[in-house]
Amino acid sequence: MRKVKFLNGKYYHIFNRGVDKRDIFSNKFDVFRFIQSMDVFNNVDTGNDIFYKNRSKKLNVGYRVPHKNKLVNVICYCLNSNHYHFILEQLVDNGISDFMKRLGGGYSVYFNEKYKRSGALFQGRFKAVHIESDSQLLHDSVYVNLNNKVHKKFGESKKHFLDLIPNRSSWGEYIGDNDWEICKKSFVLDGNFKDFKEYKKFAEKTLEIIREKRYEN
Repeated sequence: MRKVKFLNGKYYHIFNRGVDKRDIFSNKFDVFRFIQSMDVFNNVDTGNDIFYKNRSKKLNVGYRVPHKNKLVNVICYCLNSNHYHFILEQLVDNGISDFMKRLGGGYSVYFNEKYKRSGALFQGRFKAVHIESDSQLLHDSVYVNLNNKVHKKFGESKKHFLDLIPNRSSWGEYIGDNDWEICKKSFVLDGNFKDFKEYKKFAEKTLEIIREKRYEN
């Protein structure tokens, strides 16, 4: 049984990785597919079989679903080659569990069919940590928004293909570089920063501290 209990109106850091640490994103189409899935499956009235019925390798990136009854608010996210991070707010009973089940199941079917593989794609159940304070929410928003930079050692210049893909992280939404509006940014920004530039300065400073602690040994 999961130790963390999901409550409506509360925030949770959600993460998981590929089984055996394998890559779960191989190109930009995989990334766009996953992001689109985040949008499509975040609806109480959405069935679990949408992407089971539409398994085309081609993706209409602009397709969005009008949301009347969302399962969760996506606060921020980051997709790395072999794992992902979210901060989610649960809106309805079992919202996070239902959302993650749909997201993981739908994407796994797509990925396995596309790459002609079978079996589990993700390493067991997703992990969850309850965010218990405003300060933790601000800190964790930086950790998730800039997670691709957290995992890079100081001075590392090697580029990964994901670095060239727009919107693989919600960082662009937070600093005004794109208007995808997948995330509910107000919970982080409103009342804490006068504008996104101030948040950017806070995030960059916090990232330095996170990386120093991560690589101090």
